[in-house]
Amino acid sequence: MNDHRELFVTNAHEGDAQLQQATNELAPLLLTVEEAAARLGLGRTFTFALIGSGELESVAVGRLRRVPVECLTEYVNRLRSAAHQHQTAA
Repeated sequence: MNDHRELFVTNAHEGDAQLQQATNELAPLLLTVEEAAARLGLGRTFTFALIGSGELESVAVGRLRRVPVECLTEYVNRLRSAAHQHQTAA
């Protein structure tokens, strides 16, 4: 009986991995500023300010401004690192 349960769990994990891979393949690599703001939980104007100051990287695609998805993670990691450094200095 345990063999069937183990087989089911293994197949479920494989299915999850396949679903995650398919999702990653379909997810856009570049986001509009509004989409980036939503993912960060910030406002559109503040996100444009972050881009203008260079704190959040963006790229021009013709006349459009887009934010690479990995730049969101980099920005959050810099915020976390700065917060951690501030906590250890205090």
